[in-house]
Amino acid sequence: MTPSVLAGLATGLSLIVAIGAQNAFVLKQGLLRQHVFAVCAFCAVSDAALIGAGVAGAGAIAQGAPWFLGAMRWGGAAFLTWYGLRALASAWRGGQGLRAAGGVAPSLAATLATMAALTWLNPHVYLDTVVLLGAVSATQPDRLGFALGAMAGSFLFFFSLGYGARLLVPVFARPSAWRVLDLLIAAVMLTLAAGLALGG
Repeated sequence: MTPSVLAGLATGLSLIVAIGAQNAFVLKQGLLRQHVFAVCAFCAVSDAALIGAGVAGAGAIAQGAPWFLGAMRWGGAAFLTWYGLRALASAWRGGQGLRAAGGVAPSLAATLATMAALTWLNPHVYLDTVVLLGAVSATQPDRLGFALGAMAGSFLFFFSLGYGARLLVPVFARPSAWRVLDLLIAAVMLTLAAGLALGG
């Protein structure tokens, strides 16, 4: 690998490893073994498109259009609040282990619609993936290599998260563990929603 490819891989991974709304949803789908490939592929391809746009110069457009990020901020805050409250209600009800929770799988279309909202209504996606990666790529001697490295990092991370989650299946067979996960997801979603609403 060239230095630019390695730089892209490291930068891309550093931006997506942190627990967030998108990652929490991928983890849950991996635990339930529901539409895992489609969800991981959707996240990775979305990231690749945004990385490509950032390296191609769309970061400058995003910076010059504050209304766009504002719309994404409020739309994202509303959706994250709804999703967080739903997870909180699930934790409150409790009493369901992994098998019960995964009994009736939502359709692929419904799952991808939720994934699309968590991905594309998050203004931080544009700030991190488009603006930041776009700016960093401008310092690299091989911008294409940098972009390919960052894209590879996204594919590596999301598929590892989605399919690696099944290693935790024995733990989440217990209703108490599932309740804790729902509480953590609710906390992540509501914290992110509050941060967006407050302009963070």
